Amino acid sequence: MPDAPASGQDDDPTITAELQEGPLDGLRLQARLVEGRPPKTLDVPDDDASTCRYGLAEWVQSGPSAVYAFLYRV
Repeated sequence: MPDAPASGQDDDPTITAELQEGPLDGLRLQARLVEGRPPKTLDVPDDDASTCRYGLAEWVQSGPSAVYAFLYRV
């Protein structure tokens, strides 16, 4: 699956979110920054119509991407 934008606005600053573990393991998508930082959690729709919640794997991350670990289905 290619990188998928999480926002419909191209001008918003984004970070590449790399999902690890869980049903969406390996997926990379663009997430909007929140106050200049990666969001603490991401809710990502799955193919089976459920939503998976991922959280930052480490509180301190730098660079153009952030790693997110699977938490649970919402």
